[in-house]
Amino acid sequence: MNVFRIPGTVAAIIFDLDNTLYTNSDYIASQHESPVRRLAETRGCSFDEMDAEIRAFRKSWTAARGETISLANTLAAFGISLEETIRWREELCHPEQFLSADRELVRTLEALSARSALGIYTNNPVSVARKTLSVLGAESFFPVIVGLDTCAVSKPAREPLLRAAALLGAEPETCVSVGDRYDLDIALPLSLGMGGILVDGAADVYRLPFVLDGAP
Repeated sequence: MNVFRIPGTVAAIIFDLDNTLYTNSDYIASQHESPVRRLAETRGCSFDEMDAEIRAFRKSWTAARGETISLANTLAAFGISLEETIRWREELCHPEQFLSADRELVRTLEALSARSALGIYTNNPVSVARKTLSVLGAESFFPVIVGLDTCAVSKPAREPLLRAAALLGAEPETCVSVGDRYDLDIALPLSLGMGGILVDGAADVYRLPFVLDGAP
């Protein structure tokens, strides 16, 4: 865990979802592999060829700009519209095949929701986010979910992040963004005056109530 900033008053916590509220490498891998396999089918090439091309593009992007690019924006560079990416994710993402209820996460969210409003900002469509939270047993803690289909723009982007804060009834400077990727989940919130906490999966999230209370 890396704590970059915590506001004096934390009115809202905006969580990334995938690889943040759960840790499951197989499901994370499937979310990359499934759309790349679909893209390979549309291009008439093998998965391995398409995967290598996608990875090379993302590596080149990072080398040139010093930051990562989301898979949705990568697919857009390969001619797949955001609308099509959303349809693919809704069809291909099956969290119930990989995840299960997480009692420790539920206890953590109970503690956090007693002090702050909780929301989700994810690069998955809202419907996929709801399915994922339902499988984890955590849907009731998140009245606000902003997804790839909410503002039709991929992370990192100001509009959906500020939309999440507004829907939670919080000013940006009283929000904390929690996620597993600095470039996509933390850098922009910090630039907007929010707090930011970089985590490495669910085990770090379990510690958040103590971290917000000032524990190291």
